[in-house]
Amino acid sequence: MTSKNTSQKNKFGTRISSADFNAPDAHWSKVIADKILEIFPGEDMYTCAAGISPSGVVHFGNFRDVMTVHAVIKELEARGKKTKFIFSWDDFDRLRKVPAGVDASFEKYIGMPLSSIPDPLSEYPSYARRFEVEFENAMKDLGIDLEFRVQTDEYKKGVYDDLIIKAMQNRLEIADILLSFMTEKGKESKDLDEAKYRENFYPVSVYSKFSGKDNTKILNYDGKSTITYKCFDTGNEETIDFTQDHIVKLSWKVDWPMRWLFEGVVFEPGGKDHASPGGSYDTSSVIAKKIFDREAPIFVGYEFVGIRGLGAKMSGSKGNAISPAELLKIYEPELLKWLYLRRLPNQAFELAFDTEIYRQYDEYDREFKGNRIPFKQAVAFGQIMQWDENKLIQFLKSVDLNYDESSISIRMQKARAWLETYNPSEMIVLRSDINKDYVATMSPESIANVQKFVAKLKEGVTTTEELEKVMYDIPKDTVLTDKENAPRQRAFFKDIYNLLISVDTGPRLSTFLWALDRKKVLELLNM
Repeated sequence: MTSKNTSQKNKFGTRISSADFNAPDAHWSKVIADKILEIFPGEDMYTCAAGISPSGVVHFGNFRDVMTVHAVIKELEARGKKTKFIFSWDDFDRLRKVPAGVDASFEKYIGMPLSSIPDPLSEYPSYARRFEVEFENAMKDLGIDLEFRVQTDEYKKGVYDDLIIKAMQNRLEIADILLSFMTEKGKESKDLDEAKYRENFYPVSVYSKFSGKDNTKILNYDGKSTITYKCFDTGNEETIDFTQDHIVKLSWKVDWPMRWLFEGVVFEPGGKDHASPGGSYDTSSVIAKKIFDREAPIFVGYEFVGIRGLGAKMSGSKGNAISPAELLKIYEPELLKWLYLRRLPNQAFELAFDTEIYRQYDEYDREFKGNRIPFKQAVAFGQIMQWDENKLIQFLKSVDLNYDESSISIRMQKARAWLETYNPSEMIVLRSDINKDYVATMSPESIANVQKFVAKLKEGVTTTEELEKVMYDIPKDTVLTDKENAPRQRAFFKDIYNLLISVDTGPRLSTFLWALDRKKVLELLNM
């Protein structure tokens, strides 16, 4: 079934709107693929693109860029089309500000290309490469095949030279396009004189050979590839041929459509900031058509991804951005991809670092049938078993829970990371020494009951059933009813919990004691 299609090909390119996703039986990737094949029929290669400026941690909001393209690529391949997924590292972009977590001394590099700045920890060839490597490794773990394009390399090789010349020769027309997207209020706020703007406008920035920064101004252009620029940091002027000295970079709204032409891109999504009417996509679409004679690729704007359970908004500038690599410590790869793919691109959703993650795992398990251990059980039983995988498998089998052992191994690791990294207050921590403060509050009868229990443990009580019986029998008064004995038994359990983990309640005690190292238990209960 096809949807009522409201997207249209116009001077602003072709956007996929929310109304296009109304088909109840079609995944959103099918809708986008339909439009790609309509606007770009008969392509030998269907190239889809994404990218980011690696100025800090590539966080999981950026990852929606990748997942949107990934879904469309898979749909096109299912229809027998040859595809290419280009991911650009825009590391020829300037450093705009120093993000949280990076030494403030790096302010001296503001205005330089990200690829020309040293790695803060001296582990990678450049500042940019530090953030690229983690993301690339995460994509491998997710099984997503990308063709990475390093834009510094592309510019330095000169592959864009002819198109840069084209943009320079059409600089006044580009200036008019940019002016047409500015509001009168915006022009007034900048005190912008349109005539002077056109006269001084060039669609490139120049990285000074004297300072390495883009604090420069073009003074003269010969109409081909020779420019004279001034470096304001040093006061020096220089004349260069930018096809020989590759120190110029196209501005973003010109660089983007230039690459659409150069790479033959038919689809590229973008965040809300690029998707707004009159924003980057609309502006670049006009430049693509008028300057580069290229139809803009199909575009879909996506909502940002939220987080819950961290207590602060995700932000690279605040130093609390979470990368896909970090996500993979708590989410299985297929589950993580599913969370992105099940929502329409224009729908917001949240990833969870709190107990909401239990529901996400459960929903995934219901949709994709399998004999996997529930994540909540992996958290609870993993702690009880002190993260001993063999003990957990043995225990689960003893209570007829025969989960797939590979799921136990994988989810125990994720559960432990989730608990220890993001929810340490929920951890069950075995004491390192005798809880003397608590012992001082215990009655002689309570102490005697614990001593009786220790004696039973030394006799060799081993199974959970045996432990359960002993624990209920020791505080029991035979002249009382079961109901009357219940408070005595609860008080005894409270004593054991406090002596072992310093809290009044905890996991099922017989199972917990069975899993714990017996020698350690005897040390903590020794009174």
